[in-house]
Amino acid sequence: MTPVRAVEFFQGTLNATDEFDTARVFDTTLRDGEQSPRTSFSYDDKREIAAALDEMGTHVIEAGFPVNSDAEFEAVSDVARHTDATTCGLARVVEKDVEAAIDSGVEMVHVFVSTSDVQIEDSMHATREQVKERAIESVRRVTESGVECMFSPMDATRTDEDFLIEMVEAVTEAGTDWINVPDTCGVATPRRFYDLIETVDEHTTARIDVHTHDDFGLATANALSGIEAGADQAQVSVNGIGERAGNAAYEEFVMAVESVYQTDTGIDTTRITELSRLVEAKSDMPVPANKPVVGANAFSHESGIHAAGVIENSDTFEPGVMTPGMVGATRELVLGKHTGVHAVREHLTAAGFDPTEDQVREVTRKVKDYGATKEQVTVSTVERFANEVGVPESEEDPEREGVSA
Repeated sequence: MTPVRAVEFFQGTLNATDEFDTARVFDTTLRDGEQSPRTSFSYDDKREIAAALDEMGTHVIEAGFPVNSDAEFEAVSDVARHTDATTCGLARVVEKDVEAAIDSGVEMVHVFVSTSDVQIEDSMHATREQVKERAIESVRRVTESGVECMFSPMDATRTDEDFLIEMVEAVTEAGTDWINVPDTCGVATPRRFYDLIETVDEHTTARIDVHTHDDFGLATANALSGIEAGADQAQVSVNGIGERAGNAAYEEFVMAVESVYQTDTGIDTTRITELSRLVEAKSDMPVPANKPVVGANAFSHESGIHAAGVIENSDTFEPGVMTPGMVGATRELVLGKHTGVHAVREHLTAAGFDPTEDQVREVTRKVKDYGATKEQVTVSTVERFANEVGVPESEEDPEREGVSA
């Protein structure tokens, strides 16, 4: 069940939330995500991740590259058979790729070909005309098979604009259902990408999808900009994993759409943290503590001013329109050198103590001094300090949610 979002955005300088009404999510964790260096998903890994994505309401799951191997073909077929989401298979504009994708039983085939001169000449060793002919043939074959077709002009953001338009018009005439605009090498900026999507939209009747890479840390911003410009859907991966610096992150895109843009994706966001941990384990790619939405620090507070504010009202030093509960996480008041008396009081009370104000200040001093030595302050550390100061135990033992060391 999709959780209730904030009723209205906070009043302020950025309180307009009418940029778009819908946004679809195309997950490529099992395809582009698996292309992360030193990452490989087993058959069972793919099934487990796909099941979670499907149960959460993800619109499209790109399950893999069917022609790659017999094992990959079977994994893609399995995902297609056992999920309600639209399952997609990737294919180059090569006959054997396209046939393998169609034969795998997916509901969508995603065909792609390089369109930038540098890739056409130095990777494909082909010409623009050859590229266009192969694209048209592949799109026609997919549409004739009766499944949805998505076409990607790879490296679109480094492609000559006139040729990009020529390609878009050609595959549109050939019958593609979707045009995916990929920022393959992550060089787009939000404003430029917005303009590009508007331009593509003017030359196609197909629905538009965007695929952005994070080489300059702009992937999620570019994906959102694409949706603002009229794209229907964004390709994302859980934890942002993918080639090089990765893709637009599933959790960032979904929660920005839900919370900042106040638009319903239809996705059960309460399982986002669970999904992130699953992909973290299967990909063997640790999630940084400061990772937005799903990092260990995303809803953690140590600074005395911040912790005091959050204890009074969590909206003071959190977005307000995104809470820990919305993504299946918990709030944490971390003790360390920056801790204030409010957080220490919360910890002492949660641990079953009944301190005086002087005792709270004394324990706070000990916590600060201990944290300054770079030692981790744990629950047992706080209890030890409380005993040293002589803090009496409370007759009651209230356990306050969201307080941990």
